Amino acid sequence: MFKIIIRIISLLIILFGVILIYDARVITKKFFSFGDQNEGASGLKILGFIFSIIGGIILYYNI
Repeated sequence: MFKIIIRIISLLIILFGVILIYDARVITKKFFSFGDQNEGASGLKILGFIFSIIGGIILYYNI
């Protein structure tokens, strides 16, 4: 039962990372109000990539 919960949590982390990568520019426009949106979007893409990698590692080593 514990492994199933960990798998679901890691899949949600991966999903959150992919959403950050895909919608980085939209999220930057909606929530942040600084001038250079390219830096904000690239920061969110990097953060989403890190979340995806962490979730994948958790999922891989949970088996």
